[in-house]
Amino acid sequence: MLVSIPDLLTQEETARARQALEQAEWIDGRVTAGVQSARAKNNLQLPEEHPTARELGDLILAALQRNALFMAAALPLKVFPPLFNRYDGGRSFGAHIDNAIRQVTGTPHRVRTDLSATLFFTAPEDYDGGELIIEDTYGVHTAKLPAGHLVLYPSSSLHHVKPVTRGSRICSFFWIQSMVRDDGQRTLLFDLDVAIQRIVRDAPDHPAGVQLTGVYHNLLRRWAEV
Repeated sequence: MLVSIPDLLTQEETARARQALEQAEWIDGRVTAGVQSARAKNNLQLPEEHPTARELGDLILAALQRNALFMAAALPLKVFPPLFNRYDGGRSFGAHIDNAIRQVTGTPHRVRTDLSATLFFTAPEDYDGGELIIEDTYGVHTAKLPAGHLVLYPSSSLHHVKPVTRGSRICSFFWIQSMVRDDGQRTLLFDLDVAIQRIVRDAPDHPAGVQLTGVYHNLLRRWAEV
C-alpha cells in the first residue's frame, strides 16, 4: 500500500526546516547505507548527531503523532529517528530495497522496517528530476510531492531516486515498524478504517458504524504485535 499524506508539516514548519537544512553541512550519504545500497547511493546526508537533524527529527515525530492519516495507515509501533538527504548535481540513488532491520545509532534499539517514508522539503518546481520511483505488485509509482507532504510505502518495495539535474532535492527519510507486520493485513485495516470514518461522518446514527468498528478492532487484536 502506497499512501500520500498531505501537509504533514505546516507551511511555517516546512519553511523553517528548509532554511535550517540549507545552512547545514552535508556529508557523503553512504555512511548509513548497507552493502547493497552503498553501490547504488550517490547523495548527501546530514550527520545523525547534527543538532539540526535532532531538532527537525523531533518536529517530524511530533507531526506524525498528530496526523490521523499516518496513524491509520502505518499503525506505528516504532519510528526510526528521521534522517535527512540532499540530491543535486546529477546525484541519484539506484534501485534497491531497504534493509530489513535498522539499529538506532548509539543505542541497543532495533527497528524492523515494515514501512519507508519520504518527507519532501523542496517544492517540485524548484528542481528537475529527483522522482522517487516505487515498484510493487501493482506496477510502478512516481512520487514528487509538494514541500511538507509525505509518501509512505512498504519497505519491501524496489525503489530508486532519479538524478537531480537542476536545483536541489532535500528530504527526510525514515522507517516505521508497524503493529501489523503484513502489508496486506495493514491495507485491509486501513480500508476498513476509512470506510468506518465515512459512515460515522455521513450517517452517524447508523448501527453499521458500531458493528464495523467492532470488526476493525477484533482484526487488529488478532494481527497486532505490541
